[in-house]
Amino acid sequence: MSSVPENTSPRVTEVDRDSAVQRLQEAFAEGVIPQDEMHARLQTALTATTRDELASALASLPAEDTGPTVVVNAVGGLIHRRGRWHVPRNFKVNSRMAKVYLDLSRAVVEYPVVNIELHLGYGWARIIVPPDATVDHEELTAEWKQPVYKAPRHSGAKGPRVRIFGTMGHGRLRVKHGRG
Repeated sequence: MSSVPENTSPRVTEVDRDSAVQRLQEAFAEGVIPQDEMHARLQTALTATTRDELASALASLPAEDTGPTVVVNAVGGLIHRRGRWHVPRNFKVNSRMAKVYLDLSRAVVEYPVVNIELHLGYGWARIIVPPDATVDHEELTAEWKQPVYKAPRHSGAKGPRVRIFGTMGHGRLRVKHGRG
């Protein structure tokens, strides 16, 4: 007879934990939770191993602003954003053969976390992030070539966190930091 653990809640990733800490800090700054409660909730968030434990640290907080979502559906061609454009919190690209070029280095980024969801069959994606941004691409599944990203030596981590996830078939993702 084998025993299966009762707690089957998915495990917490560092991204989940960081996001929870950020939500707690924002709630504290807005006066939603007092300092002593903030300390206890932070401790819970930082030691959580499952999503249920993490959710308990965030219980009773106001709903998170998910921000706008921009969805681009294309069969092929070039999806190109650069210059001074407003980056949505959630940017989703669905394409079988498109080339994606997103330059966030001079863009207006109003959110602490930007989610870029890519679903590309063929083609490539190049993303240029602000110099002080942090990048998380571990949730991107690539069938052919793995993403290319070199983190800067001196990461200030004061800028936005750019989450890149989704699926790429026979293409390649290249991520780099813009110049400061």
